[in-house]
Amino acid sequence: MRLGIDSQKLPEFVKRGPLASLDLVKELGLSGLFFPTVLDMSPMLDRTALRAIREKADELGLYIESGVGKINPYCSAEAPEFRAIGDGDVILGFTRMIEASVSIGCRELWVSPGNFKSEYRGRLANDRFRTDVTWDEQLLAIEKVLLKLAPVARANGVHLNMETHDEITSFEIVRLIDKIGEDCLGVVFDTANGLQRGEHPVYAAKRVAPYVRQTHIKDAYVGHAPGGLDFQTRPVGRGIVDFAAIIPILATANPDLNLSLEVAASVEDKPRKANPRQCIEIDDPAWRAAHPDLNTEEQEAYLSLVSTFEKRVASDEIPDWETYEANNYGYPTYEKQTYGFGAAITFIRNSAEHIQTICADNGIDLSAPLTKRQAA
Repeated sequence: MRLGIDSQKLPEFVKRGPLASLDLVKELGLSGLFFPTVLDMSPMLDRTALRAIREKADELGLYIESGVGKINPYCSAEAPEFRAIGDGDVILGFTRMIEASVSIGCRELWVSPGNFKSEYRGRLANDRFRTDVTWDEQLLAIEKVLLKLAPVARANGVHLNMETHDEITSFEIVRLIDKIGEDCLGVVFDTANGLQRGEHPVYAAKRVAPYVRQTHIKDAYVGHAPGGLDFQTRPVGRGIVDFAAIIPILATANPDLNLSLEVAASVEDKPRKANPRQCIEIDDPAWRAAHPDLNTEEQEAYLSLVSTFEKRVASDEIPDWETYEANNYGYPTYEKQTYGFGAAITFIRNSAEHIQTICADNGIDLSAPLTKRQAA
């Protein structure tokens, strides 16, 4: 296993560009960079630029991972770049992105089923609860897109890996894999997103472990608030997720798996919006009806996890939502009280240290050289 970071969360990624960002990753002692889509490497899929990134990563001994993007057709208008790169043909655009990724050895490719819009409150911030189209209709549309892309994936020897994103459940992803085929569809396991769907992170890890081929390593605060539960990103090891249980599960299923941190972006890279609440309306009948796969055992385990964390908050061992936000993600001494570059780097280092410690405790070597599969 190797430990890297998602480029969207790497401070100054846009300012530095892909090549200089690889240098920063190396300086941080990390082992790779996860580009959400190949367009983040080169917006025009310039093969010379892509080869330069591949060569720089190889020179530094870093992994690079990539993706295709959001494949829910009801979100297409919100991501016009995918249509544009196909000269108006979305499927051709995705096909070109797959082929460009393969040209630099990226065969594990991230895909996502929707969007989260923090400017809206409650469940309407999530595509799962759109009112113009049902989630079942969206899942069917996603399945149809995947069926169109499956031959392309197979022909190029790639896996399209569905993220356990904010709106989809791990149960639904496994069903999609059963329908499309695990030879071309896998999972990007985000360790915290399932909390927004009422899933216990360890239960979810066990469900998807056989299919996990990429990751987003993330932790979160979850606690009761008016309307349900609040969700807030925290440094890895300082939230509700039990990485000591999850990392060995993933390592056993896929020893070659890359662990890519997805942490809080600095304000310079992603300005905060007012009241960035991600309310989980777990007590609302409509919310519960939208999660028919959750059983009593997992629901009780989930709520017990929340309760245990809340006791630590109540004892002042861990800051609550408002205190943490007011203190700039827990780093009030940096950047003149702004969660900027220095604070973001500390957030990354603390998160990396937690994963490194867990791996060391479990005999998992994070410094192992790339295997043939990873380097292919």
